[in-house]
Amino acid sequence: MSLKSRLLTAFSALALIASGCASGPQTTQAGGSSTVEELPGEENAQGQGQAQATPAPTPTPAASTVQFATVGSPEDGFTVKMPGAPQVVRNKVTIASGDVNIATWNSNVEGVIYALTATDYPIKFVSTRAPETILNKEGRDVLVGQLKGTLKSEENITINDTYPGKAFVIGSDQGEVKARSYLVGPRLYTMLALYNPSIGAPAADEFLRSLALINPPPRVERATKGSTPGTGTPATGTGTGTPGTGTPGTGTPGTGTPGTGTTPPGTTGGTTPPPGTGTK
Repeated sequence: MSLKSRLLTAFSALALIASGCASGPQTTQAGGSSTVEELPGEENAQGQGQAQATPAPTPTPAASTVQFATVGSPEDGFTVKMPGAPQVVRNKVTIASGDVNIATWNSNVEGVIYALTATDYPIKFVSTRAPETILNKEGRDVLVGQLKGTLKSEENITINDTYPGKAFVIGSDQGEVKARSYLVGPRLYTMLALYNPSIGAPAADEFLRSLALINPPPRVERATKGSTPGTGTPATGTGTGTPGTGTPGTGTPGTGTPGTGTTPPGTTGGTTPPPGTGTK
C-alpha cells in the first residue's frame, strides 16, 4: 500500500462523506424548506397558514448557533478554532525514510464536516522534495482523489509570512470542499470543510483562517538544492582552473612564442657567430 493510500486512513472525517455528507445536508435542507416551516401554521387556519408562509425565509440564524471549540495546545504546536465538539484520532505509519505521525481532529456540525490533519514526516522525506510537490501531492491531490472530484480553484498562500501553503476548492458529487494546507518544517497541515454547496458553510472561513502556530520549527533545508549547487560549484571552479593552466603552459603563446621571440632578436642584431665574437 502506498503512503498516499495509508495517509487517507488518517482522514477519518472523509470516511463520513458517503454516509454523513450525503444524508446530513439532505436533512438540513428538508428542515430549512418552506413546506416544513409552514406545517405548524396550518393548525390555526388555512388563511393564516398561507399568510405566515411569507415571513418564513429565515435560515440565517443557523450561522450564529455554531459554537467554536479551541483545538490544539503548545504541545501540539498550534491552536485552531473548530466548530462543534471535535474528536481526535492519532495514527502512525512507517515508510522507507522513517515514521509518519498523523493526528486528525474532526467534527460534524449541521451537516458540515470540519477536519484538520497534522502529518509529521521524517526530515529525510521533506528535504528531498520541493514544498510545492508536498503541498500538491500529499495535500491537494489526496483530497481530490478521495472525493473523485475536480479542482475548481487554487491559490498560493503563506502562514506567518514564512511557510508556504495553498488554498483550494474542490467540487464533487459528494459535496464541495474548501481547504487549506501549509508546510511548516516537516509537518503538513491540511484543513477542510465539506458541505452541500446549495446550503453553504457559514463557519468554514472562520475555521480555515484560525490556525495559529506555536513555536514553529524552521523551514527544512532541501538536500537537492543544497548538495547539487554545493558540489557543482567546486566542479565548475576546477574546470575553470584547468583551462587557465592549459592556456599559459600548454598553449602556443606560452612555450612557442616566447622561445622563438627571444631568438629572432638575437638574429636581428646580427649573425649568430658575430654576437658571440662581439661579446668577447
